[in-house]
Amino acid sequence: METKNMIIIAVVVVIIAILGVVFATGMLNGDNNKNVVTTPFKTDFMEGSFVGKVKLVNDDEKFMHSYRDKNHSITYNISTVDDSESLMDIYELQGVTNPEERSFNGNDWNIYFTQAIPGNDTNSSKDNETMNIIIAQSQGKKQGYLIYMIIDSESDVNSTMNAYGQSYTDYMKPLLESIKLKESDDVPKIYEQFGLTEDQFKQQMDMIHDYQSGNMSALG
Repeated sequence: METKNMIIIAVVVVIIAILGVVFATGMLNGDNNKNVVTTPFKTDFMEGSFVGKVKLVNDDEKFMHSYRDKNHSITYNISTVDDSESLMDIYELQGVTNPEERSFNGNDWNIYFTQAIPGNDTNSSKDNETMNIIIAQSQGKKQGYLIYMIIDSESDVNSTMNAYGQSYTDYMKPLLESIKLKESDDVPKIYEQFGLTEDQFKQQMDMIHDYQSGNMSALG
């Protein structure tokens, strides 16, 4: 009996020693995140840091920028528009619903998870390759902000349709935590992005809101 007790005590001592190493090295408190590579970016309307080695690939438009993480097959599209909430109402018709709500640096974000198939060419070999997409949207007093994280099907990053996958926890969340939003001059109007007048766009949105309220014939 004494021998068994000695074995148990020895095992406990070993476990305590292991836990001491874990806490001392920061393996449970995120100290190992100090080694994560980040890439800072700065635009007229937003600045922050991506996780990983990310390069700017398109900034032809003042209020829309595209960045690429080649190592992990991830594309980030960052933009601003006067009314991002109306844009999300339109996306809702395509099945983008039930956002996760988070707050970072005093900014409230709606985070959506969706999927898309690349390309319109029916003969394309990529038609069956589904891309997972995370959309982060925040509406300020004068303008809205949008971040699209597009994870290609060949990405080595684990992507799920919720906030528990690696794509959100290790990439999108740290990005949002780093974001600083800025007010801009001459922000693009949402109706202009659709090639409509302000009145035409309002009519379209009225129909969408009627549909969302249960009037299934609103979009007739």
